Amino acid sequence: MVLETLESSYEGSKRRHVNGGDVAVPCSGDEFSNGDINAAPEVPAKRARVSREMTFEDIYGADTLLNDDDEEDDSDWEPVQTPVEFVNWCCVNCTMANPGDMVHCFICGEHKESGILRHGCFASPFFKDTGLIEVEEDYGGSSSATSSTAVGFDERMLLHSEFEVKAHPHPERPDRLRAIAASLATAGVFPGRCLPINAREITKQELQMVHTSEHVDAVDTTSQLLYSYFTSDTYANEYSARAARLAAGLCADLATEIFSGRVKNGFALVRPPGHHAGIRHAMGFCLHNNAAVAALVAQAAGAKKVLIVDWDVHHGNGTQEIFEQNKSVLYISLHRHEGGNFYPGTGAADEVGTNGGEGYCVNVPWSCGGVGDNDYIFAFQHVVLPIASAFSPDFVIISAGFDAARGDPLGCCDVTPAGYSRMTQMLGDLCGGKMLVILEGGYNLRSISSSATAVIKVLLGEIPEINLPIATTPSKAGLQTVFDVMNIQMKFWPSLAISYSKLLSELEARLIENKKNQIKRKLVRVPTWWKWGRKKLLYKFLSARMNSRLKRF
Repeated sequence: MVLETLESSYEGSKRRHVNGGDVAVPCSGDEFSNGDINAAPEVPAKRARVSREMTFEDIYGADTLLNDDDEEDDSDWEPVQTPVEFVNWCCVNCTMANPGDMVHCFICGEHKESGILRHGCFASPFFKDTGLIEVEEDYGGSSSATSSTAVGFDERMLLHSEFEVKAHPHPERPDRLRAIAASLATAGVFPGRCLPINAREITKQELQMVHTSEHVDAVDTTSQLLYSYFTSDTYANEYSARAARLAAGLCADLATEIFSGRVKNGFALVRPPGHHAGIRHAMGFCLHNNAAVAALVAQAAGAKKVLIVDWDVHHGNGTQEIFEQNKSVLYISLHRHEGGNFYPGTGAADEVGTNGGEGYCVNVPWSCGGVGDNDYIFAFQHVVLPIASAFSPDFVIISAGFDAARGDPLGCCDVTPAGYSRMTQMLGDLCGGKMLVILEGGYNLRSISSSATAVIKVLLGEIPEINLPIATTPSKAGLQTVFDVMNIQMKFWPSLAISYSKLLSELEARLIENKKNQIKRKLVRVPTWWKWGRKKLLYKFLSARMNSRLKRF
């Protein structure tokens, strides 16, 4: 969940020790790479004082600031009397910067004054917000009378935001929750059909089940500072520690309520996210690991085996670190990996667990972007569900990052709300539906709000009208990834060996059939009337030749 592709487009800050205390010192992207704020001592002081975030007007005037030693006579130069002003605006949906004369975002097409923060995904992306909205139900069926779905949310989590106002907004921003909450309210889902959970701040003792006391104290210390940075992209302000405690507390209480049977399932609408937070560190926008806290609280309430499925586009390196030696928690992650070149670089298929926990870490590492519904559902059918069924969990947690959704500026994948609905349905058949969905990443407001709404409707018992085939055909890259994972994991889960062989046979038969069809298309049909005329000998020769070629396959 980190801004890999946009990392150079905006600046961050990092923490430094000054006179024995922690202060936040702003630094440029170059300083992150070499760690030396004084990396260029030969730069004159006047140049160093130039603002790091210059407007176009500043850039045009930069020569006069930086080149005072220019001896050329500019006395005959006259400036333009009316300077041109360049005013940019950042898209509320995807945060991309746009020229001031554009009305729609050139990346996602969202109107600069759309009502997405008032109506969520139900607002039109094409027009200015008028305050009027009509909601049409996209799903058939109705919610079960016996279903009971809880939602955890608290507005104080919106106070967690980046202190410095920058030219480019941070992708992990309060508007993420606002857009989802607006979608749920517009659809009449929450408040309305879902039960609210009262928020509480998790205790230090509960956090220490997952994190070291030093890590917990480091997060709490940020409440004494206006702003600070754990890494170049992981910020905190004076309200962040409380927001992180509220998020973890809501996840803990939802896990208790669900496992005890007081509610059937739940959705934790929380931030900051958590799956990158490890035992001793905060990173990737994450402060405390909410899913890990929920898993251990569920076990304290009586759950013997907990399944965590992480479909965030980034690997949950923190969650894996916490449970990689634990056989009572099965962690399955589907994420972009690209040979370790996609953030955070962990999560290869051969990372299976350590010290007796081998087989209880299952990584499905996509080798490229653009992965969509068919690839994810295919992986669920052939890896996730077979292993999860053999594990037979008592409780299921979904680390639901929606940054693999279509339109996300960081994930660049192609999963739709229908795909997320199908995956939620498939996991709902495990352990009697005792399932907690926890929000992780997702940075396109329209994508995360529509996807989260679709998932919660499935939790409510609605049957979505999904236009996805039951037997999906994956991409070539997706198929190769699933085969690689099955080949590694069937050493720990023998049931995969049978399905692996069966799938391999089906694919070989399909390849042979495709090759036959290709040959048939290439062959030129001999005109039937030739066999009655002067070309009957040629007709017999060509027909016999084509038949012999077809018999080879």
